[in-house]
Parts: sequence; C-alpha cells; structure tokens
Amino acid sequence: MFEKILIANRGEIALRVARTCREMGIGSVAVYSTADRDGAVAGYADEAVHIGPPAAQRSYLNIPNIIEAALRCGADAIHPGYGFLSEDPDFARICADNGITFIGPAPEVMEQVADKAIVRRLMAEAGLPVLPGSDGRVPSLAEAEEIAAAIGYPVVVKAAAGGGGRGIGVAADPAALRATFAEITALGSALFGDGSVYLERLVTDARHVEVQVLCGPDGAVHLGERDCSLQRRKQKLIEESPAPNLPPGLRERLGEFALRGVRSLGYTGAGTVEFLVDAGGEPTFMEINARIQVEHPVTEMVTGVDLIRAQIRVAAGEPLGLTQSDIRPTGAAIECRVNAEDPDNGFRPAPGALESFRPPSGPWTRVDSGFEEGDLVPSFYDSLLAKVIVWAPSREEAIARCERALGEFAVSGPGVATTLPFTRRLLADPAFLAGEHTTTLIENL
Repeated sequence: MFEKILIANRGEIALRVARTCREMGIGSVAVYSTADRDGAVAGYADEAVHIGPPAAQRSYLNIPNIIEAALRCGADAIHPGYGFLSEDPDFARICADNGITFIGPAPEVMEQVADKAIVRRLMAEAGLPVLPGSDGRVPSLAEAEEIAAAIGYPVVVKAAAGGGGRGIGVAADPAALRATFAEITALGSALFGDGSVYLERLVTDARHVEVQVLCGPDGAVHLGERDCSLQRRKQKLIEESPAPNLPPGLRERLGEFALRGVRSLGYTGAGTVEFLVDAGGEPTFMEINARIQVEHPVTEMVTGVDLIRAQIRVAAGEPLGLTQSDIRPTGAAIECRVNAEDPDNGFRPAPGALESFRPPSGPWTRVDSGFEEGDLVPSFYDSLLAKVIVWAPSREEAIARCERALGEFAVSGPGVATTLPFTRRLLADPAFLAGEHTTTLIENL
C-alpha cells in the first residue's frame, strides 16, 4: 500500500480524498494555488505545497510543478480527483516516468476513452448500442453533410476530444450544419487542442443514465446506475440513484453493457459508462469517464462502497475484493450541487466572501464542500460550493429529506449568489416528482 498520496486537485474532491487517506493510514499532501492558500484541504492534509498563482494553467494544470511537489515530499502516488489532469494520459505517463503511481486507468486506455469518436466505435464493436452517426472522426464539412443526410436531421456535432458537456452543437438542417460544424471545430481547437468532430443523430426527450464501474485485477463489478438528466447547458445539477421508472430489465441491461464495455478496454480503477435512454426505453452509449465523478457520493450512499478507497487499493495492486453479488444497492440517494451562480442573471458566476456558510446536517445527510464560513470563493475555478447528498429508504422520502436539507443551507456574502432557490424549484417540479424528467426539463421551464 502507498505511504503518501499527493492530491492534484482542490476543493471538495481534494478534501474527500484526504479524508479517505486518513482513514487508511496513508499520508496526504495537498497542493494549492495562491487563491487557495487558506482552503480547507490545505489545512486538513498532512502536508501542503504551494504550486503556483491562481490561474489553473500555472497551478493545478502545471505538470512540472505538481511532479516537483510530489518528488519533494516523497509521495509515491498521485490522486487526480476529477477535472484538471484527471484524464490526461501524458500526465499519467510522466508520473510513471518519475516513479509515481497515477491513481487511475492506464494511459493507453485513457487515450482511447478520451477520443469520443474512437471509443464510440470500440463500444459498437463490443456490442453496445450506439446512435446512428459517423464511423469515427469527420474530416470535412462535405462528409458531414453526407452523413447527416443519411442518418437524418437533427444531428449533434461533437468535439472528438470534448468532455464535461463542452464542445457540443445541434444542427436542424444543412444550413445550420455548416455553421455548427465550423463552431465546434473551432471550439475543439480552442478548448482541447483538437478540432476533430464526429456526428450522431439527435435524441430528444431522453434521459441521461450512467453506470458506475470498478475494475481490479480480480474482476469488474458495476454499482448500479445514476440518473443525471437534470442539466443546464449539459452541466448536471441533480443526480440520483437508482434511476426512477426504468423499464423492466433495463437496469440489468445497462449494467451488463457497462461491464462489457470496460472489459473490452482492459479498464482498471473507477469509471462511469454513460447512456442516453430514449422515450421508448431504449439505451444508446454516450461516453466513458475515466475518473471519479462529481456525483459519486450517491452511489456510495446506496451501496456502502467507498469508491475512493477502491481506487487507491486497485492502483496499489490490491484485489478489488468485490463480486457482483456483493453489490446490493439499498434505498434512494439524491445529490444536489450548490454553485456560486446567480440564477436570476443567466447563472452568471457570483464569487465573493462567505460571511455566512452553514451547511445542513441531520439524519442521512452528507455535505461535501471545500469551503468554510469566512472563506473567499475565488473566480478562477469551477463555481461548485458544495454537494448536498441525502439517503432515505424510498425516493419520496429522499426528496423530502433533500428539500429539508437545502432549506437549512445558509449561504450569504457580498456579491455571492447560489443556485439553492433554483434547485429547490427543480425538486418540486411535477415531472421530477413523478420520475418522468428528461434532459430538456430545465430548458423548458
């Protein structure tokens, strides 16, 4: 087992990893930018190392500084959390070159998964259902027009190197395709350094359902599914497990598809296989996330499995120690993200000083956050303030508990606004209450 793990991230996920390290008797090293010098994880971890100024490119994405910090403090592993360098195969290789274990899949697997066009083809070859679309990357507008005409409009143009809901555009007709193709190509180059795109037929009124997997040297298991359909601009706001109102047999099919997909890649560690489920209950593969996800706590709440601990154990070469029969999800869990954004002004980021920050508590209520009262919410990073996660024996009770918890959450400060009021509206929406919501619910409010 590792003696010391450097956590190459910030905020709530860095603190989450540090807590599991402490429970496992593993030393933890936090890294922090100048903007995060007073952050909770820097004070909690066994050691903390300054890695640069506020801008992420010069701190949390600065590979030389992170490697130097790991070598200086004697860390034998790096946990990347999510975002930043978590799915960067070059970073994983550089870790290995310096004798440091990267806690995640092998670089070769991450490369396949990162290219959405390649992984789409590989999953089709593995027998997973995929949407009609291009067979790999589309090199020209002329070819895109031919494919769109063959599969039918509307179509989705996606950046092959995209992720996190970015690099996606919809075209309803040939004229729109010309504009969208140019837009997503330019966006892919700007955001991901790769302007390649691929096409899929658009599915409307679909649900976004993902399956959590764990893969070790002794086998692979899935830990059930999460419904992540409540999204704004492709960014998730509320997630829950299990997904409500799935057609008979679909839950089992999704788990089987997910395991078939990751096994075909030789995947190791934690990951998520994502699907769209159309109005008729038919699933199609979307993508694989080769990392821990923001919404992992809902799976932990219903299964009792510490996903971070599992990641660390597998990376250290230990067996997973789980079979599929060991996974028995119980009850229902819901996660609500609390962002420093102003819903009344187009969800504009609203950072500032937290004069008041009092998270809720109570039975079966978990709050993951990297902030405390008096902290300054910086403007340089993602706007996530906290995640409120609840568990209850039934979905109805979980919704009621979540509403109670959000009502207790007190956040205020100069310039600070949050998504709390908007999220409470979503919890009370009739479609959500009935478990009939889709990815278009928020845009239709």
